Formats: sequence, C-alpha cells, structure tokens
Amino acid sequence: MSIPKISLNSGHSIPQLGFGVFLVPADEAEKAVTEALEVGYRHIDTAAIYQNEEGVGAAIAKSGIPREELFITTKLWNDHQAEELPHEAIRTSLDKLGLEYVDLYLTHWPTPERQTFVNAWTKLIEIRDAGLSRSIGVSNHLPEHLDALVAATGEVPAINQIELHPAYQQRNVLEWAAANGTRVESWGPLGQGKYPLFENPAVAAAAEAHGVTPAQAVIRWHLQKGIIVFPKSTRKERMAENFDVFGFTLTDAEIAAIDGIDPLDGSGRVGTHPLEFN
Repeated sequence: MSIPKISLNSGHSIPQLGFGVFLVPADEAEKAVTEALEVGYRHIDTAAIYQNEEGVGAAIAKSGIPREELFITTKLWNDHQAEELPHEAIRTSLDKLGLEYVDLYLTHWPTPERQTFVNAWTKLIEIRDAGLSRSIGVSNHLPEHLDALVAATGEVPAINQIELHPAYQQRNVLEWAAANGTRVESWGPLGQGKYPLFENPAVAAAAEAHGVTPAQAVIRWHLQKGIIVFPKSTRKERMAENFDVFGFTLTDAEIAAIDGIDPLDGSGRVGTHPLEFN
C-alpha cells in the first residue's frame, strides 16, 4: 500500500500516516518498530525524552529497508534549548538512532518561562543547514510562539506537531499553519483514551456506515483534513488496523459531524497546555 505524501516547505515530503512511539518502553521499542515496519509504516516519530531512540535505531538497522525509504523524526527536549545545547542534543540522538541524519527535527515545547525557544529555533536552522536534519519544525507551539520564531529568523517551521483530535481541534493553530505554509501533525489523534471518543454518535455512525472501527474512522478524518497522523500501538494487529484506512472515504457530512465534536472552549484538551509546561 502506498501512503500519501505531504509536501513540506523545505522541499521534502513526509508520509501522511506514520507510527508513534510515545510511552513505548525502551525495551519494547525495537520490537514495536520492527512490527510497524513489517506492517508497512515508513514514517517513525520518536523523541529524546521518550528514551527509546536506541530501540528505534536498532529496528531500523535490522530492517534492511533503504534509508531513503524511511522518514524518521526526533525532538529536542526542553532543557537542551539554550545556547549551543541543541547541537549536542541532535548528535546524541543521531548516535542513539544510528543515523547520519533525521528527516525531521522538532523543538518539543516552547517552554515560555525559560524563554529559550527562539534560540532553539535558530540552532535548528543551523542543524538543518549542516545536513543533520532534512527538515525542521516545532511541537506544541501556539501562533504567538510561531510569530516570534518567524520575526526573529524569517524561517517558517515545516511542521507544527500539536495535540489534535475531534474534541480539541486547535482551529487557530491550523489557520496560522494554512496561512504560513506550515503542515500540522497530530499527536494524541484518538484522544489518548481519555474521553469516550469512540462512543460519540458522529464517530460511531461514520464507522458503521463504512464497516470500519471507530479508530479507523477518526484516523481517516485526520487524513481527509490534510493532517499528518501517527497513531501508537504496541499490538501488531492494531498497527495493521490503523494502517488500513485507505479503502474508504468519509462523506462531507460525516467530516462535518466529527468536526462538531469540539466544544470550542478548550475543554476538550487532554494534554498539557503549552503555556503551562516548562
């Protein structure tokens, strides 16, 4: 199965569907990524703070898949944003991954109290220019943070990876991205199981209409909205199920009904607010 690719402002492209390893224990990461690659995933999303880059790298090395067929993302953690620390951090991540470069390097949080996110962005630009990452972007950044980055450097992030799921759609961040040429990735695309998303009438009806699971319906909703998504699972059968989302298309009415799940007051957030995490 060929996964659609999304063009980035860096001139590169990213598979729209990937596999995430958030909260996958270090000793399980190699097996999980190996199975994901066997299913057909070629886009893997990890981070330094996940402490499983070695397992991801081991799976890549053993897979025999040509490097150019893979898209690997990792992220710069908050306490490595200052001064020249991002350069040290990317080299540490590359060593753990066993790679010469990653396809995407992201600053993980804007950490407003530290006031280091602009410095981190300037260093990511240097990291990209040194060939250590093909594309660069950010995670959990709000429009005010993004405006500060562009004002300081003139460089627009290729990606903004944010919490996004039917109950929390961050329309203001999506609007900024659309206006400025940034693509959006969703983390927690299924709400992390923290609310009864699959029982919602709009999701249940869409799933029933197409003979798919509620999870498949929600993943398809992300894809049809142009969002890059990488659901996480350590069960191979679930990985395969999440991958099998290209044989049906939600109708405009079904998309609109799932859009309507968001209460629009911010109460649907299940993760930490970017202004409160440092």
